[in-house]
Amino acid sequence: MGDTDDFFDGDGTMESLPTSPEVTYNWVDITTDFFKNIQDLQLGELLHDGHLFGLFEAMSAIEMMDPKMDAGMLCNRGNPKPLNFQQAVLSGKLKIDDLEPSEIIGIIDATVACIVSWLEGHSLAQTVFTNVYLHQPHSIINNPLKAYCIAVYKLLDCIRDCITKAQVFEEEDFLPMGYGYRLGSNLQSGNQHDASLEVSEQKCISMLREQEEELNKKARSQEDEANNLWAALAARIRFTRMFYQALLLITKRDSQSGADCVALLNGCSEMMKVIIKTASKGTQPLENHIPNPMGFEPMINQRLLPPTFPRYTRIKPRLEALQYFDDLVTRLRHAWKIKSCTNFHTALDFFMEFSRQRACILSRSALQLLYLSPSPAITASMAQSNVNSPQGRQRPQHAFIEILRESVKSFVNPPALALKSTIGPNPPAREFVENFLVRCVRPFAVLVQVCGHNRARQRDKLALLLDDFAALQEEAESVDALVSGAAGSAPRACFGTWILYHVLRVMIAYLLSGLELELYSVHEYHYIFWYLYEFLYGWLVSALGRAENLSGERKDPKRIAARKKKRSRPYAREGLMCQVMQNMCGGYFKALVAFKLQGKIRQPQSEFDNEAVRYKHRFAPLSVLTPPQVHYHEFCEMTQPFQYENPIILYVAGCKHFQQARTFLETVTTPDQEVTDLLKVAKTNFVVLKLLAGGHKKDSTTPPEFDFSVHRHFPIIKLV
Repeated sequence: MGDTDDFFDGDGTMESLPTSPEVTYNWVDITTDFFKNIQDLQLGELLHDGHLFGLFEAMSAIEMMDPKMDAGMLCNRGNPKPLNFQQAVLSGKLKIDDLEPSEIIGIIDATVACIVSWLEGHSLAQTVFTNVYLHQPHSIINNPLKAYCIAVYKLLDCIRDCITKAQVFEEEDFLPMGYGYRLGSNLQSGNQHDASLEVSEQKCISMLREQEEELNKKARSQEDEANNLWAALAARIRFTRMFYQALLLITKRDSQSGADCVALLNGCSEMMKVIIKTASKGTQPLENHIPNPMGFEPMINQRLLPPTFPRYTRIKPRLEALQYFDDLVTRLRHAWKIKSCTNFHTALDFFMEFSRQRACILSRSALQLLYLSPSPAITASMAQSNVNSPQGRQRPQHAFIEILRESVKSFVNPPALALKSTIGPNPPAREFVENFLVRCVRPFAVLVQVCGHNRARQRDKLALLLDDFAALQEEAESVDALVSGAAGSAPRACFGTWILYHVLRVMIAYLLSGLELELYSVHEYHYIFWYLYEFLYGWLVSALGRAENLSGERKDPKRIAARKKKRSRPYAREGLMCQVMQNMCGGYFKALVAFKLQGKIRQPQSEFDNEAVRYKHRFAPLSVLTPPQVHYHEFCEMTQPFQYENPIILYVAGCKHFQQARTFLETVTTPDQEVTDLLKVAKTNFVVLKLLAGGHKKDSTTPPEFDFSVHRHFPIIKLV
């Protein structure tokens, strides 16, 4: 087009614009001058032109090239260049054949330690793939080691698949990035980007089984049982196979394979006993930062890391890593019990209890998949997107709606969900109920998913979840009113009671998590325990009682006589435990007020403190429709009488609360660990407050200690 560029304007005619004049650059080669001048600079010095090289450019240069800032530059700090797989084999530093059993055992145990380090939040590049054997597993000639390395790829892919599907991990829990390594069926051949060889799941299992049989033959020919390295190696191959098979069954969620999965996990536990017992039989690490004398190069993947601060990765010690896997197998076996939880309430209790054990990311993720797949969050998204879709309501992904429907029926048995509903063929009322259940999916699914996150993250997510439940409370009231009007009966707050029950549990979990995570100062304890004692646990006991009454009203009239003789109380134990917690909190509140009156609790300096601000911050997320939030001025008005009480009277009142909690706990017929721990705390605190009520250490201003070692939420009060 010559000196113009053509284009079409809005009416389709061609227009032309003059092009920019040609720019001529006068490039000068400064390479020789550059290297000549830098000879006068010392290490760490920079020479720059202030006009073209400012502060921003200087900082960027430091970040990209300074070993203190750029993790990839650690390779240039005087260490010899790491050898890749082929170079290590040619130099004789990496044996791919004629390996001794002790050498293979050492490589396997070191790899297990690296896998555990990965599961604890480190990157694959700095943990598992520091094992040079994994860079080209198909080039290994030794058959047991080759089969194991291929199985590690499949196992890593299965673990990553399980964790990413569950979506309950945070950046501090797990790093899914593969750094260019191909996992799954596409294994590396020749280099890390060659994915020409494929190994299926069944092929991998067959390879392991074949090597297991060969090693068992060699083990049987060994006369010295105590030093039978072939048997120790066979146990490791067998464990890898069974653990991989069990994880496949968990991720596929085949309900018919429950017995098979548990049997595989039981076998893993048996093999782990042998592995831990023979951990010393393999080659041992000579340096702390290198997992094994042969086959591991910590710096081999350093160039794959982004230009960030160098992060030292401490590989888990072998015995600790093996014990980690042993505990992991136990947790996975326990997680499978979620299959027996047919009711949403019992399933939610199971999730919460599992979370309190501070389980690892893999077992938490497996539990999510075992209960509902796709993950609850995915199901919730599907349900939310199909709220107004008649076709969407009939899709299989709405199984969670049916779970919630059964939950409401078992909790309060509302007439609207009965088989022979009293609301009759009332389309608006029925549709309103169905839409309400659909909108319940996301908050309840997220609640299940929150239980899968680590304990610190749960607190933040519970606070956000309360906003969703607040909206559900308003809708539940409308549903109850509409259904009652359609049936021509008195208002019955069935759906409202069900939502209220879960709101109270979330609020209680939020406040108690602050005690568990040590977020509260001692001088804040009194209003935390007061809120739990005076409101939340009291409301929860009331909600359970109302649920029993509502559920009982819908029973068959023919069973009324039998029910009178033997009244069924499905929430009796839960209501009893709520009363225990309420009395425990009451005892702490009155003891803390007495400590404060006697000057036994250090208070913050007034110029740096505002109790009203602290109170508002602690209870800000609890602003829902029911129960109404108690503001600071209301708290002051309600607790003012206690400020003028005699401390001795308060100690006596606290004693009575702990004694009442003890009495309730001793009526539990089948006490679990929770009951046992609470009983110990209640008995001890009763004795301590009784001593204080008798004038023990009356003049002492030494602060008491609060020991959370027995129970995570309710401490033992210790006098120093």
